[in-house]
Amino acid sequence: MALNTELLRLLVCPKCLGALAILPAQDGLLCAACGVVYPVSGDIPVMLVDEACALAKWTGSQPAAE
Repeated sequence: MALNTELLRLLVCPKCLGALAILPAQDGLLCAACGVVYPVSGDIPVMLVDEACALAKWTGSQPAAE
């Protein structure tokens, strides 16, 4: 099941209120302004600043281990 495109048009980054872009694998939403990815779990975006992962550490549906 794909993410709802109407929902994606309404979502913004909770930190900076910037636009989000869906990653090609549809496993995260990228905020280019902040350089973070918000994970998508079970087709539901997790829009919590504490759950965001730096783009450099993003490895897929889960952030890279530190």
